[in-house]
Amino acid sequence: MTSTEIVELRRVIGQMRHCVTALRARYGDVAAVQRLANDVERMDIDATELVDLSNTPRQREAPRVEREVVVVPDTPYDESLWKDADDEGLGGYHRS
Repeated sequence: MTSTEIVELRRVIGQMRHCVTALRARYGDVAAVQRLANDVERMDIDATELVDLSNTPRQREAPRVEREVVVVPDTPYDESLWKDADDEGLGGYHRS
């Protein structure tokens, strides 16, 4: 973002904030006005983040990593794998 774009964005956000103030004076603090005020505040925060990004050097992208596809069979597991395991979702293993 160029400095001209940032200045213009800040000016427009200021105008919108002024308009929301006028709407609040006319309609009161109704939900629609609250949402508009929230939207203007969010745009101001996002504009600040853009300014911060333009002032910091760009970071390099993370290197691309080859991903291996692991096929999991649909066949049932060997039940002996679960022989002494507790089922935590059902209150644990209880011996009779």
